[in-house]
Amino acid sequence: MARAFGRHVISGALISASTFCLATATAHAQDAPVAAPQDEVAPSPEENADIIVTGFRESIRSALSLKRQSVSAVDAIVAQDIANFPDQNLAESLQRIPGVAISRSNGEGSSITVRGLGPDFTRVRLNGMETVATTPDNTGRGFNFNVFASDLFNSIVVHKTAEASLDEGSLGAVVDLNTGNPLSNKAGLTVAGSAKVQYNDLNDNVGPRISGLVAWRDPDGRWAASISAAYAKYTTTRAGMHTVGWQQARFNSVEGVPCYTTPGTGGSYVSSPGCDAAALSYHPRIPRYGAIKLGVERLGVTSALQFAPTDRTKISIDGLYAKYNQDYSEQWGQVLLRSEERKIDLIDYMIDPETNTMTSATLGNVQQRVEHRQDQSSTEFYQIGAKLEQEITDRFKATLFGGLSKSTGKAPHQTTVIIDRKTRGNYTYDFTDLKSPSLVIADHSTNPEDYVVTEIRDDEQYTTNTFRTVKLDTEWKLTDDVTLLVGGALRRFGFSGTQGGRSSTYCAAYGCAPGQTGYQLTDSLAYVWDLPRSGATGNTSSFVMPDVGAVVDELNFYDRPIVPNANADRGVVEKTTTGYFQFNVESELFGLRYAANAGMRYVRTQQHSRGINAGQPVSVSRSYDDFLPSFNVALFPTESLVLRGAIAKVMKRPSLGDLTPGGSLDDFDYRVNFGNPNLDPTRATTFDIAAEWYFAPGALVSVGLFAKKVTSFPIGETRIGTYASTGLPTSLIRPNSPAGTDLEGRPWSISQPVNGPGGTLRGVELGLQLPFTFLPGPLSKTGFVGNATYLDSDFTYSVFSPATDPNAASFPALVPGTVDTSFLGSSKWSYNATLYYEDSKFSLRGSLAYRGPYNEGTGVYGNILSGRDSTLNLDMSAQYQVTPALAVTLEGLNLTDQADDAYVNESNGLPERYQTTGRILMAGVRVGF
Repeated sequence: MARAFGRHVISGALISASTFCLATATAHAQDAPVAAPQDEVAPSPEENADIIVTGFRESIRSALSLKRQSVSAVDAIVAQDIANFPDQNLAESLQRIPGVAISRSNGEGSSITVRGLGPDFTRVRLNGMETVATTPDNTGRGFNFNVFASDLFNSIVVHKTAEASLDEGSLGAVVDLNTGNPLSNKAGLTVAGSAKVQYNDLNDNVGPRISGLVAWRDPDGRWAASISAAYAKYTTTRAGMHTVGWQQARFNSVEGVPCYTTPGTGGSYVSSPGCDAAALSYHPRIPRYGAIKLGVERLGVTSALQFAPTDRTKISIDGLYAKYNQDYSEQWGQVLLRSEERKIDLIDYMIDPETNTMTSATLGNVQQRVEHRQDQSSTEFYQIGAKLEQEITDRFKATLFGGLSKSTGKAPHQTTVIIDRKTRGNYTYDFTDLKSPSLVIADHSTNPEDYVVTEIRDDEQYTTNTFRTVKLDTEWKLTDDVTLLVGGALRRFGFSGTQGGRSSTYCAAYGCAPGQTGYQLTDSLAYVWDLPRSGATGNTSSFVMPDVGAVVDELNFYDRPIVPNANADRGVVEKTTTGYFQFNVESELFGLRYAANAGMRYVRTQQHSRGINAGQPVSVSRSYDDFLPSFNVALFPTESLVLRGAIAKVMKRPSLGDLTPGGSLDDFDYRVNFGNPNLDPTRATTFDIAAEWYFAPGALVSVGLFAKKVTSFPIGETRIGTYASTGLPTSLIRPNSPAGTDLEGRPWSISQPVNGPGGTLRGVELGLQLPFTFLPGPLSKTGFVGNATYLDSDFTYSVFSPATDPNAASFPALVPGTVDTSFLGSSKWSYNATLYYEDSKFSLRGSLAYRGPYNEGTGVYGNILSGRDSTLNLDMSAQYQVTPALAVTLEGLNLTDQADDAYVNESNGLPERYQTTGRILMAGVRVGF
């Protein structure tokens, strides 16, 4: 009975993390098909829904069978893997695969990097159809995995090498997410469900995670249907330090020596050793402590309907719906250095001569500021697809597929209320401890009467992505050894985005009497807020916090009209036509068994981009063609050894936001970013070789070498100039911004992506899976799964280095140049390791996931590069079978309380933020019959 409980079908019926199907009973178990033995041919990844797994150990064996029998480089996770890792979403499940690393947002996995290539370089297909899960600020092609709970999916297949029959558009990998195949279920009714409570020890939030499944298969196997749903509601908190970057600036005075001919404003700069040294060193822009709170409500529903009217015909219709709501809040206690240095007196300071960093300082005449931001946003996703699989003869079959999806990201309100202290005062910071600095406000007050509302910002943002796909694939078995695949597809992808806002200073919006700087704060509009656990001990940690809702209502702020941001009204329509042929061969040569595929894929891309440039609507149309040959071979010298090789040409289209003629404008930091509709796709040649030794049942040692020679790659090109040189109208500048006060007060950074020279990325993947069946007693029920990836890459990026002349008329005059570094987003080392124990009643798993430091962007303010420090996450999962139909679970995420640790200026390692997210514990039950 115990083993029968663990057995379930990987299908749209029997799903993942929370709703894996508990077996019905011993009587049903004997009717179920058996997992492919170690020495038998496993089904292809496209057929993986028919595998039967009996617990975590057997799920590993099933995934290994898929990997072993594939000609190309493939890794898979089947349902039991997902079910028995305490993963909140699919990104966290994917990090178990060699070569896959994840990025986290607010403590939750949000995107993946495969072999050093980020989310924009990975193509994600949902039930065979490419799609994008949109958030309001997403203008790329990357898939936001946090939109979907892992509960809804039964398998993940990662294709690391290209085939002609595999969709183009990826340099990293093609990731297939599969939700169901109900015809592979047991006959009759299947019902499964789970319920958990989730607890976060940083904010003491307790939230539900509920999922369920109902499935039916006709006893004759002619039709089947399933529907599943997953719901979760919880709150995460990220608390700690933030600098908002580091920059150079000239101060009003240094140690009592004036730096200008007139104090506070106007006049000309007066050079002196102290003023020059302070100006050329780097100081934090807005040193602060605070917390970011994210309330998440996530609902997902999948459904599948299948018919098999004959043994040669199968019709499948599947649908997926997801809704992801976020209530986002930021609360910061800070002082404002950015753009205020001209008014600030530098009383005392310390400069590190090696890094030219002002590591500590006492400042006078500083503006104390408290900021509270609240956003409301939602993502809604629909997809429906239909597939007809028809065997026309014993040697010829065809598959016709059609589908559409739509994903909409909405942020109707992104509201920030800023209050300032009426009087300016002294402030001391000390970054001797980069992770936990000392930030102290002298003569600090928590009395609302000492503050006024000076700014209210409210922006709205909408993004929509749509996909339509029709494709035909045929398979003709020419001989017993050779099969010809021929097919083609038509796709249409649409992206559009709009923005608007009603941001303003209080005085600009409502008018102020002489001497008035804002709206008087009162007890009814504010409260005293204390920092959560954040390493801020000994700092100023209690603040008067404005109540956003109360202030907005008091001032009727939402009644003010929205002003559209015309520059952000943009869109792309992309149509692709593809065709391919591929030969699959399985044979022997001089007694050596081998399998290979070789083919050519042709794709024509037609692109139409629109946007606003210099206040005028602009549209650009273009098209380009790509021929993408590929070759994969797998050699089987022995039954336990597999040698692989692959070579292919691949391409990835530019990010959507980069293709529009419009762009974005930052009037607080004097930055303008334009798109470029004439960007070429990223093209590369990829090389792979690997060896895999399946030395025992369920065991594997593997090593793989790969290289990607990138021949074209978009890079950012930046120039320093005036706002007038951009051609943009001044109506885009908000009156409450620094640029609104002084349009040319600083040099503008004007950026645009251009076609770059490319580079090379190479790496090694190591893997080991070993069940300890050779050990005595209970130890024979333990095992290990682990892998490690090493990456090396050489790419050149355009950057700006620090200013060197403190007397420049427009300071800081950053110095343009280039930097040779690793590919952005790639960590040199990443690994994960899992130890597990499993018997008929009890299972326990612990998993470590490490990702090394990586640069994620070219820095601003002369910081060269920005990135994230290394992370090490520990997760655990335990399960006990109470009865054949009932299991209790206990799971833990981020048990090390790993911080979100970001830096700027790679050589100096200056902190950009250091924030913890807390540990997550989950307890629940699973039932099924």
